[in-house]
Parts: sequence; structure tokens; C-alpha cells
Amino acid sequence: ECLARKAPITPCLLTLEYLFTELIRRGDIRPADTGAQNNVPLAKDPQTNHKQWLQAHYGEAFDMIIDGMHHEKEGESSQALAAAMKLLAVESHHRPEADQFPMARLKQILTAMLSTECLNKHLFNRFLEYASYLDVIFYCWKTVPSLVPRSGAPPSDAFKHNFLLLLDAILFGKEKMKEADNVLCVPLGDGFDYTLVRKQINRTWGFVMNWQHSVAVHEQLLILLLEKVFIHLDKPVLLTDFLMDSLDVGGTVSVLALQGVFVLIQQHNLTYPNIYEKLYSMFEPEIFHTKFKARLFYLADIFLSSSHLPEGLVAAFVKRLARLSLIAPPQDIVIILRFIGNLILRHPALKRLIFHPTGGEASSDPYVMEERDPMKSKALESSLWEIAALQSHVLPSVASAARFISNPLPSVEWDLSEVLEISENDIFHKEMMSKTQDFFVNIDRPTGMFGYCGGQVASQCWKLF
Repeated sequence: ECLARKAPITPCLLTLEYLFTELIRRGDIRPADTGAQNNVPLAKDPQTNHKQWLQAHYGEAFDMIIDGMHHEKEGESSQALAAAMKLLAVESHHRPEADQFPMARLKQILTAMLSTECLNKHLFNRFLEYASYLDVIFYCWKTVPSLVPRSGAPPSDAFKHNFLLLLDAILFGKEKMKEADNVLCVPLGDGFDYTLVRKQINRTWGFVMNWQHSVAVHEQLLILLLEKVFIHLDKPVLLTDFLMDSLDVGGTVSVLALQGVFVLIQQHNLTYPNIYEKLYSMFEPEIFHTKFKARLFYLADIFLSSSHLPEGLVAAFVKRLARLSLIAPPQDIVIILRFIGNLILRHPALKRLIFHPTGGEASSDPYVMEERDPMKSKALESSLWEIAALQSHVLPSVASAARFISNPLPSVEWDLSEVLEISENDIFHKEMMSKTQDFFVNIDRPTGMFGYCGGQVASQCWKLF
């Protein structure tokens, strides 16, 4: 009735949880027989008849708790999930069969969380509390492949988001397997079977990769791949085509795909001849308004760390970054200036860009910004007039950072990590806290708002009562 009226259901959930927990502990309900009692004929023994009646009503009550997970209020639905998981734990502790995990109940819970209509992020945040237990992780992975739709209409974006949230909750680091005693329901008799779980992870990920992805799902998938899935894949090189296609999407997706390509290059000896052209094309004005811009600068710093790269290639990056610094937010200008300074330190021959005699100026710059091939951009023929212009920036922190081209260069590189996470609020706070000199603006100290200030005009027009 509460579900039908969309009323608060927490009191009902707590009552059902307490009631059936006590009945299971007393032995009035046998968890191993739940779900198999609906079609059993009533016994002649009143006591057995009563237990069968309790058994049937427990199954109905558990289904109602599962329905409560679809409540429109997040607090109510989260409480329904907590009640279902607590009853699942009680069932496992009082089953006649030793060490038997209630997988049917777990699948029922996971299916309810994987809504096709709405994003259940609050449910998965609550589920993290239970996903820290090894037995829950193990049996979730035994169940997850069966939850992937394989026929009919493609899954909705809401389902894809929810499914990736589920994978995010139950994926784990290898140090987790050392916590053998960390279980919610039953101990894992033969230990955590990582071979089986890894097989299930690879199988599930194969299904996920075959979906059509919107930009939001694509971004969520790449984050999950980079942070938690890569270490469990049997053949990460098979992701090469997917990552290469993702590089062409643009925006945040391209930045995340670039990190995936870097992992394949560094750890699996992948060769990608056009990677520098791809990296060069990512530096567009839009990158300053994405949440992963710091990651792009970090990866670009690694890709351009070698001192054996062609000077023309590095010069193209220097000029592109210098041009972008004219329209970048103040906090990003500081990052760009430090990055350019490090590139010049790695390639001393680029010092000629600082004051190139024939490098032109704003009206006659030989550098071709629109050229997609960095080697054909004529960057070596240009000069860094953009940085010279920034020395007159309104913000002292930016102007000071741009003066590095007018001073002797340091012997060691600047640490980019110190400025990658700077925000506009940090710059504003720094300027507000800086000490400024006080200047007097009046000869005589005023005694009021409308006093005599060299004349009687103000006092004639305004009078305070």
C-alpha cells in the first residue's frame, strides 16, 4: 500500500527486516526452501502447515522489499537495498547446507538495481558498503554475465550507465585477494578463485565493448577501463582498434583514449606512428573547459619528454600552446607557460623562438595554426611573441610567469604537478591575500558621508534626518 501511494516505506522495511530475521534465526523459516514452497500442498501437521505459510509470505515480503528499491525517493530505495542485503546475509548464516551463498537472492537484487529507465547511482553508492566483502565480489562476478542482454533491442543508456556502475563497484585491486577473512555471508572454502573471476571479467567486458556508446557512456567506460579493468584483461592489445577509434571522437573521450594508448605503448609495446599528430590535434580551445585537461597536459609532458624528438615537432607544440595561451583561462595560462619552458629546456635549440629575428609578429606570423601536420606548420620560422604579450597581463601571477623568456632559464625543469590543479578560485584568493600599499585619497579625514568637501553642493542636495 505504501508503494502504491508513494509514501515513506522505511518503517515497513525495518519491521519486515526485524520480523523475518528473527523467524529465520528461530528456524521457523528455512532459507534453502524459499521460492519452492508456493506449489507445495498444505501438510496435515499444523506446525508444518504454519511454517509453510511463513515460508510463502517471506517470499512475498522479499519481493516487496525488492520493489521498494524502485521507490522515487533515494533514501527509501537505499533502505530497501540495505534490508534486502541484511536478509540475504541472515539467510546464508542459517542455511542447512554449509557454505551455500544465496545466489538467487543476489541476482534478484542486482537485477532490480539495473534499471532501464533511471540512473541508480545512489543505490550503487550504498552497495559499495557490501561490495567490499570478498564473497559478495566473487558471487557477483558469477552472476554478472547472465545479466547482460544478448538478444532483442539494444539496452538503454540508463541500463548501460547502471551496468558500468555495478562493474565499478565490484571490480577490485589484486591486493584485495589477500583479505581472505573479509566475508559478509560465507567463507570461501578454497579461497578466492581469481582465475574464474578474471575469466568472467573478460567475458563481461567483451559484451560491454560490443554496445553502441553515447558520449557519456563512452566516457564512463574509458574511465572504468583505465582505472580498474586493464589489470584484469588477458589480452589488452585487443583494445587497440577501440582506443584508436576513440581518439577520433574528440573532447574528453579522446583524452581518456590517449591515456589508454599510452598504457599499451608503455606496457605492451604498441607502435602507433601518428600518435603525435593526434596529440597535436587535441590542443584546441575546447580542452580548457573539460574536466580532464590536467590529464592531457600530464600525458603530453610524458610523450614529449624525449630529447631525441625532431625540433620541428616540438616547436609546433610550443607555438600551438603559445597561441592558445592568448585565449586560455588564467589558471591554464600558467600551466602552458611552465610546459613551454620545460620543452625549451629539453631542446635548447628552441631558444631561437624567443626572439627570432625574422619570426614576425601578430600581423605577420609564418606559423600556420590550421595545419594538422605539426612538421608542416612552419613553427621554427616563428617567434614567441604571444608570451611577450602576456608579460602585460592584468594578473601579476600570469605576467610574472611569462617573464621567463626575458630572464636566464633555470637549470632544472619546472614541476608541472604544482600548477596542474590550480583553479580560478586559487588565483583570486592569492591576489586577495597579497599585500598592497595603502594610498591616501583625501587631504582631510572625512567626518561623515555628506560633509563639506571643498564646497556645499553635497550638503545642499542631501540632508540626513
